[in-house]
Parts: sequence; C-alpha cells; structure tokens
Amino acid sequence: MPHLLSYVLIGLIGLVSVALDPLYAAGTEDTAVETEGTTEYDTAKALIKDKQDYEAALPILVALTEAQPDYADAWNLRGFANRKLGHMDEAAAAYETALKLNPEHKGALEYQGEMFIQTGKMEQALANLVKLQSLCGDCEEAQDLQKALAEVKS
Repeated sequence: MPHLLSYVLIGLIGLVSVALDPLYAAGTEDTAVETEGTTEYDTAKALIKDKQDYEAALPILVALTEAQPDYADAWNLRGFANRKLGHMDEAAAAYETALKLNPEHKGALEYQGEMFIQTGKMEQALANLVKLQSLCGDCEEAQDLQKALAEVKS
C-alpha cells in the first residue's frame, strides 16, 4: 500500500508540472511552438539582427506565420520588420496577433509600445510600459521602452 501512495503522488506531481509548463513559457518567447519553425525563425532573426535586412526577413516571417499561425514569436518579429519598414498598419496587426496568442509576450509589448511612440500614441505606450513592469519589473524590455519614452519627452 505505501508503494501505491508513492506512485499516486509521483503521478500527481507529473500532472501538475505538465499543467504549469505553459506558465513558464509565457515570457518573451512562446517556446511551445518555437521549436517547430526554428530554422526559418532563426534565419529571419539573423537577417534582422545582423544585417538589418527587414525586406529580406519579412517574406520568411509571412510564410512562417501563415504556416504556423499560433507562433507568437514569429508574429512579434513580423511586426518588428513591418514597423522598421514603416508599415505601421501591418505592424499593429502583427503585434495584436502576438499578444492575442500570448498576452504576456514581453517582446511584443515592448515593440508595440515603441510603435505607439512612433505613431504619437503616448498613453498607449505608457500603458504597455506599466504592463511590462507589472510582468517583469525592471527587465530589459521595460528598460528599453522606458528609455524610448524618455527620449520623446526630452
């Protein structure tokens, strides 16, 4: 009988850890889906980060989000590329999609906030900062958005 209780407890612990797993993945990246498209995602990310080639990255991200519509990180990066190219409507739609998929996506909150600054929506940018600070305190995304807001005010 003691062995049976041990097996039941081990099973319950396993179930709880599986149930909580999405909570641990709710940060900047949606790791549950990310592994499905890493090659394309990494290629687009490298084009943006290393070469600032948003035009080359965008079709990769469009194809990736069409193939994997639940991939919040790809939607976020798609929004970023569109914003850098000046396509604010497309950027707004991509950030909204990323945040519908993961309302606590720190990267999308930061980048959407920066888009709000660029489009003169300061109250919305400030709301994103407040949400970021409530999620992660003084994390990099909150610091970057706060810096962007401060630059506008000075």
